[in-house]
Amino acid sequence: MKKPKRGRPPKDVDRLRSEALLVRLEGTEKEAFREAADLAGVPLSSWVRERLRQIAARELKKAARPIAFLQTR
Repeated sequence: MKKPKRGRPPKDVDRLRSEALLVRLEGTEKEAFREAADLAGVPLSSWVRERLRQIAARELKKAARPIAFLQTR
């Protein structure tokens, strides 16, 4: 009898996040971002990513530019 695999199933290749963005912040900025993320109940990286996506989409739409992360594959 085969044992079932343990652990989380692998993510789809198109859902992997392989890029990193280094941003230098003041300690007070990071603490405020962390507090806002805690209030939203999400990890800091998710909170920052979602806020950046919202702002980027708004600015690109205003400039009539394509929004790469909203393009269908």
